[in-house]
Amino acid sequence: MASSMMSFPSVSPSAAMSFQDKCKDKLKPGSAFFGKEKQPLSMKTKSHGRVTMAVAVNASRFDNITMAPPDPILGVSEAFKADTSDMKLNLGVGAYRTEELQPYVLKVVKKAENLMLERGENKEYLPIEGLAAFNKATAELLFGADNPVLHEQRVATIQGLSGTGSLRVAAALIERYFPGAKVLISAPTWGNHKNIFNDARVPWSEYRYYDPKTVGLDFEGMIADIKEAPEGSFILLHGCAHNPTGIDPTPEQWEKIADVIQEKNHIPFFDVAYQGFASGSLDEDASSVRLFAARGMELLCAQSYSKNLGLYAERVGAINVLCSSAEAAVRVKSQLKRIARPMYSNPPVHGARIVANVVGNPDFFNEWKDEMEMMAGRIKSVRQKLYNNLSAKDKSGKDWSFVLKQIGMFSFTGLNKAQSDNMTDKWHVYMTKDGRISLAGLSAAKCEYLADAIIDSYHNVS
Repeated sequence: MASSMMSFPSVSPSAAMSFQDKCKDKLKPGSAFFGKEKQPLSMKTKSHGRVTMAVAVNASRFDNITMAPPDPILGVSEAFKADTSDMKLNLGVGAYRTEELQPYVLKVVKKAENLMLERGENKEYLPIEGLAAFNKATAELLFGADNPVLHEQRVATIQGLSGTGSLRVAAALIERYFPGAKVLISAPTWGNHKNIFNDARVPWSEYRYYDPKTVGLDFEGMIADIKEAPEGSFILLHGCAHNPTGIDPTPEQWEKIADVIQEKNHIPFFDVAYQGFASGSLDEDASSVRLFAARGMELLCAQSYSKNLGLYAERVGAINVLCSSAEAAVRVKSQLKRIARPMYSNPPVHGARIVANVVGNPDFFNEWKDEMEMMAGRIKSVRQKLYNNLSAKDKSGKDWSFVLKQIGMFSFTGLNKAQSDNMTDKWHVYMTKDGRISLAGLSAAKCEYLADAIIDSYHNVS
């Protein structure tokens, strides 16, 4: 049985190139083949034996866009998930975990959500400034319900997309109405602060904060740098539970910081992400902001409810601007709304209603305070246990007391990048490369294991 074969005419290389050149001519912008709405095509030559064919391939208009670097914190979580070790610990992400290292939804949040279901509340758009009941509640939590600045209506508050979104709106306000003004941020600070000001085109520089020799606060350096900043600069301050160090100024140091900021006519800009979650007390954790307000200082303050109410995914927060008069506050609020409108139009309602319901119901409010104390208490407990294990196991005489002096969910261990890598590679402890660990992701049962990992990494890796 004769086999059938398809035969192709032989095509010379010169003929193939001639064909390709003609195609390229037809693909020039403005040609009928190219068309007004067509993307440019590139030509690739493929050889199959003696047959050479010209193939048209789409060229992307986005070829000049480079790959963005991975997020350093979210990348830690991805690596943790891929690790199969039974001893692995994820101390990278700042999210509360139970003793069993599971995510925790506050009981009071569930009650508030059930109340919302019972009421049958709708999903209509909120105003640009957000939910009025939430804005009232959040300003009262920050400044204190009886604070004169609220009664005098000197605070402009709008609901924002958690702390990040609130900071971004404030950065846009600075860029628009304080052209050339610089923001001073602590060294180190939360990783997203620099991104936010860079994207808003607001210049920033750093003031000294962390002292690696003491694993504590470089207070003299901080004061000196704030003094040297150009008059009228914005000074970004962590209201409580400094991220990433967990090192906060003392009440006396806060007074001196306020003195210098007033002397230099700077504008304080607070980031309050852990109110009630650091010490367990809403009032104690807002004391720094209230100190500046009591001095009659104008200030900005971003708030977040991700940590203290566990509303990580709801993206609920606020930006507050304390002004010298009610008339100024009205104008500032109008401009905050103007900035928010093209940015995200209006904020989400679900998380805002949870906050308003919890704060507005005395029973819910008291239950929330109890749960905050429980969460803060668990973190304090593992902090103490970690210190006990470090002190008992390390025979070198190193002073580990800085662990107890820090506050909030983070501890700055003082480990360098190589030592942090050893924590991960050898001990399966996942953390950021600056030596920060999240105690919220640590259980009492794992404190001894973590202490062994820290001691080994500190003494055996340079």
